Amino acid sequence: MKLSRIAHIVGGELLGADAEASVETVIDSRETPQRGLFAALPGERVDGHEFVTTALDAGAAAALVSRPIEARPVILVDDVPRAMGVLAAHHVATHREHLTVIAVTGSMGKTTTKDLLEGILPERSVVTAKSYNNELGMPVTALRVTDSTPYLVLEMGADKRGDLDYLTSLVAPDIAVVLAVGSAHLEKFGDVEAVADAKAELVRGLAPGGTAVLNAADPRVAAMATLARSVLFFGEGSGIRAENVSLDDSDRASFELITPAGSARVSLGLVGAHHITNALAAAAAALTAGISVTQIAAGLTGRTALSPHRMNLVERPDGVLVIDDSYNANPQSMSAGIDVLARLGRDRRTIAVLGPMLELGEASESEHRAIGEKIATLGIDVVHLLGETAATIAPPGVETHVHQDLDGVRAALAEQVRSGDVILFKSSNGARLHEVADEWAS
Repeated sequence: MKLSRIAHIVGGELLGADAEASVETVIDSRETPQRGLFAALPGERVDGHEFVTTALDAGAAAALVSRPIEARPVILVDDVPRAMGVLAAHHVATHREHLTVIAVTGSMGKTTTKDLLEGILPERSVVTAKSYNNELGMPVTALRVTDSTPYLVLEMGADKRGDLDYLTSLVAPDIAVVLAVGSAHLEKFGDVEAVADAKAELVRGLAPGGTAVLNAADPRVAAMATLARSVLFFGEGSGIRAENVSLDDSDRASFELITPAGSARVSLGLVGAHHITNALAAAAAALTAGISVTQIAAGLTGRTALSPHRMNLVERPDGVLVIDDSYNANPQSMSAGIDVLARLGRDRRTIAVLGPMLELGEASESEHRAIGEKIATLGIDVVHLLGETAATIAPPGVETHVHQDLDGVRAALAEQVRSGDVILFKSSNGARLHEVADEWAS
């Protein structure tokens, strides 16, 4: 496509020579595709406009910019994120005849579920990389679609009402998967009902004739069935469920996948029984997309986490078992992490290294205390807490250490941890506990 045509689509002005270009777009100049586009995003700490020349030198055909700069060629627009969205919507629309779009949302499990789908669907499918699930990341993924792409899997996140309305206005899904409604981002939403309403935007945004794939075990998700003409439930009590579940010594689940189209045995490579829900969601979406039960089971079996810091299990040479689930945390995922620690540490000393669960608003103190009570009930041996917010976890009757910074955590673990211990790292990403987890899991 000509740069002049791209400029016309996004309502911008081409400054510099016209040329053929790919619509593949990146927001990191280090990932610049040859003859693709670099989106220069303004930021509080880093301004993408400063890296336009770097991207052009690396082979970009042009950059999307929101202010005039000397580098050429660039496409000058009023709003770079909006231009990315407009271009993504146009691009997907031109491929829609041969493309099935699957979108995944939920308070937890989104990234794992889309990673599982990537293992099931044909290799030419395009799947959200990393956790690119907002108004910037979603267009980056959608603009990777080509003439040979059969499936587009989009992880869609919501920090506030209207976020999913906007994303589905750009690319309406043929299959909308809603995993769960939890307590994430309560500080912004106010209450869980508002979270549910925001997640329901994905179902409301279905393409004509689309299907909602809903978690039957979550009442708030199941209630979204009234918003769609075509619904497929997954989970306990539904047509797509897990039976004869067993857990191995590493807490990896095996089960019989039951579907209306037949059944098959699945053995997950993911750590934690809670991943059964994610696997069932992926299976239901794939079944709706026309994938056979045999292919679904084969794609799920042995599948491990593709994205970092999500239940990554590392048995170190010194005999310490590390459970790195430090990417993010809300009350539900924190609880699931504690469950895994208790099961894997049945005959070993267990150490929970926990940071804060952020953005919980007025519910923050009560939710943190509830985690502490669970820790005490399950008999976790030692707890290390990072910062004042996490300090409210303080489980009664459990050896607890509170640290004000990451260096404090590092020093305490270096002194205390010994061979045979099992350590869980879990925190909201903003606390950066994943940096310490990286050191222990490497």
